[in-house]
Amino acid sequence: MIVFHYDKTFEGLLTAIFDAYNRNTFPAKLLATDEIEPLFVEENHTVITDTEKSSRVWKGLEKRTMPVTRSMLSYVWLSEIQGCDEMIFRYIRKVLDSKTSIEMNFADEDLLQVRNIAQKVNRERLRLIQFVRFQKTADNIFFAPVSPDYNALPLAISHFTDRFAEQKWIIYDTKRNYGYFYNLKDVIEITLNDMNLFPEGKINEALLAPNEKIFQKMWKAYFKSMAIKERINPKLHRQNLPRKYWKYLTEKQ
Repeated sequence: MIVFHYDKTFEGLLTAIFDAYNRNTFPAKLLATDEIEPLFVEENHTVITDTEKSSRVWKGLEKRTMPVTRSMLSYVWLSEIQGCDEMIFRYIRKVLDSKTSIEMNFADEDLLQVRNIAQKVNRERLRLIQFVRFQKTADNIFFAPVSPDYNALPLAISHFTDRFAEQKWIIYDTKRNYGYFYNLKDVIEITLNDMNLFPEGKINEALLAPNEKIFQKMWKAYFKSMAIKERINPKLHRQNLPRKYWKYLTEKQ
């Protein structure tokens, strides 16, 4: 068994593919740099992430695949599903080794899995766009905590930059402890040290703007007034609005 160790970044994965072709040895297992190797390893190789190498692999993909395919690979990476890196490795290898396009060959298990996982991550991206609720803080920054199943926040940020370009905001992934701050000019990735700022999906009331609670109360009243009691369908409601998002929605508090 041949094992490659790398730093578990997407650029590192692309570098691993470059090294595999350069060495003409292809790993059966991809492990983190400090991850313990399984038994019966015949050869191991430590991949040193190199942006030039990763760029060459990506340019090779650009020549052989459609943009939607490359997007799917990025989505699969952000899924964080165990073994997704090995799946991407196999997929790219099949693309590079084939003389014809394989992008529509969904009889191939890897291609089918890549498409299915990418669709799941895309649904998570759309739900972030739909269900993010901002709360105005005392320092005039709109804050929204989220905790998506997949690491879909980077895929949704461009929407919020376009939609809320005239206000400062932070969208923070509490599950992965990172987020993005928009300062009216740039989007900056940030990490907060105090995770107690947003207990149970809502920002600490002591940090809210004085009129934020009033607006939340008005929004709840509007939401309630728009509901048609005779048409309430709890099953359909949970299908369209999964419970895992309720703790972030002002109208569900």
